[in-house]
Amino acid sequence: MDRSSRRAALEDQAASFPANPGVYLFKDAKGRVLYVGKADLLRDRVRAYFGPSLDVRHVRMVERAERLEYVLTDSVSEAFLLEANLIKQHHPRYNIRLKDDKSYPYVKVTLDEDFPRVLRTRALGDRTARYFGPFANAKSVDQSLDLLQKLFPYRTCKLTILAGEDGRGRTVPPSALPGGRPCLLFHLKRCTAPCVGNTTRDEYRTTVEKSVLFLEGRYEHLARDTRKEMQQASDALAYERAASLRDRLVAIERTLDRQEVHAYKGDDFDVLAAAVDEGDAVVQVFRVRDGTIVSRDHFALEGSEGAGVPEVLASFLKQHYAIAAAVPPEIVIPAAVPDEAAFVAFATERRQGPVHILVPQRGKKRHLAELAERNAKDALEQERVRWLADRGKTETALRELAEGLGLEAPPKRIECYDVSHVQGTSVVSSMVVFEDGRPAKHAYRRFRARITDRNDDFTNMRETLKRRFARSFVRSAPAAPAPSEPQSEAAWPIPDLVILDGGKGQLSAGQAALSDAGLLQIPMAALAKEREELFVPSRADPIVLPRTSQGLYLVQRIRDEAHRFAVTYHQKVRGKRATRSVLDDVDGVGPARKRALLRRFGSVRAMREAPVADLAAVSGVGSALAERIKQAIET
Repeated sequence: MDRSSRRAALEDQAASFPANPGVYLFKDAKGRVLYVGKADLLRDRVRAYFGPSLDVRHVRMVERAERLEYVLTDSVSEAFLLEANLIKQHHPRYNIRLKDDKSYPYVKVTLDEDFPRVLRTRALGDRTARYFGPFANAKSVDQSLDLLQKLFPYRTCKLTILAGEDGRGRTVPPSALPGGRPCLLFHLKRCTAPCVGNTTRDEYRTTVEKSVLFLEGRYEHLARDTRKEMQQASDALAYERAASLRDRLVAIERTLDRQEVHAYKGDDFDVLAAAVDEGDAVVQVFRVRDGTIVSRDHFALEGSEGAGVPEVLASFLKQHYAIAAAVPPEIVIPAAVPDEAAFVAFATERRQGPVHILVPQRGKKRHLAELAERNAKDALEQERVRWLADRGKTETALRELAEGLGLEAPPKRIECYDVSHVQGTSVVSSMVVFEDGRPAKHAYRRFRARITDRNDDFTNMRETLKRRFARSFVRSAPAAPAPSEPQSEAAWPIPDLVILDGGKGQLSAGQAALSDAGLLQIPMAALAKEREELFVPSRADPIVLPRTSQGLYLVQRIRDEAHRFAVTYHQKVRGKRATRSVLDDVDGVGPARKRALLRRFGSVRAMREAPVADLAAVSGVGSALAERIKQAIET
């Protein structure tokens, strides 16, 4: 189909879209997602891409597109959230998107526990916890938590600690505490040892509430309360406690002094500014709480070729606040952005309170916006030095790899596979993906063998590839998709190169799998471990890349990553298998009853020798379940 025919087909699809809110996807001939957008009215928004006033980036996107899909939502706010999720999932070429958006760290406070913990995490989802973030890097989070634990000692262990009738903590089960003594953190004054009842639930939670205030940036509030407590302790002649509170106050005030920029007293808002240069972009974020800048982070973005600062800020707003733990009541930006009203509606719904976008023209907030702009430009210059060095090596590696393997062009998407097992047991495989020479961890996949465990790497590799390419984009698609979940949700892009960890045998198994899928056109190579030789189809002799070749370094890195990913999963599967017992197959025996039985009898063998009455006497078991357990362990 020529360009004009393809464009006409796309316009026909756009004309068939409904006049409802939703998300739309442009896809190329291989089914890869090129662009994800949201709209109040899908039909009108998508048809605008075929008008005369597009920027260069969107013109190129339309030229590469082969088909359109859409997903209906109940509101624009839902469309914002779905758009951010799809961008994170597919990393579309023509979207401005956060780099490494799945790895940003958060601080989590486990408020559902009697004695909560404060810890760093990279996963959201616990509705009972309180989250802070995301933050740009883990180092700054760890530094903040280190100071926080010195000021307000809290536990970081994974012990289950419950409060007794007197409010003091105890571990469950009691034997969970090694030696019955608190750990080293207690002696370093980094934990108050609730595990041994050294503090009550109310005392501990008061400390955690102060930790939350610190994480919120309420330093002045904390300093005022600490000063009051210190005076009360001094009046009561509790000089040791007063001295401890004095040290805490000094640390809080030192933290407050480091935030040299002050805005309006008591204000809570975020200040955003962007710097864009030759397709690279950085957004600087100042978080202002109680009128003081409490944190500064910069976030890198990609896919901004041909975009200006307003468009970069608009893309960052919807992606960042879709994953942010909290949305402030006001967001300060240096210039107006597209779709501002839609974002405000989305942010207001997320915050469950009013959110305003402010473009200040004068005053302290204007000064902060200008300061954020200067910081964004400085951060971009520093990042570009690092990116250009990495980019140069990567481009050289991809070019050398393409020349060595005789590919038509440097491979954009490379997939590598490895199989891991011990003597044919707990067989697993890994698939790692590198895009533009860099790991695309959002696309990594793991496979658990469906066939009976066997010590046959070739059969296991063929099965893995067969399952993977059953999820490819090669399928017939309707000209006008139905208003439902897009097909891409269950499909994976076709790679430009497949690498297998192994030699000729693995290559033959891989070729057989591609033949079964009708995809023999995909280039494939197998990397033998002994001499680092690359075997390719239709060539008897291996390809040997120079030992100092960047292309060889890249292949080795990809192979090692696939091996690491496979071994890690294998160890996890083997660990679960090693701890599995016949009790896991008894209906009605869950983890709690299994622990109770093993605590009482010590082993399945002892249960087998015990009478049914003794089994039934265990808390939560009863006579009927005891009979089922007895039948299961005696067969």
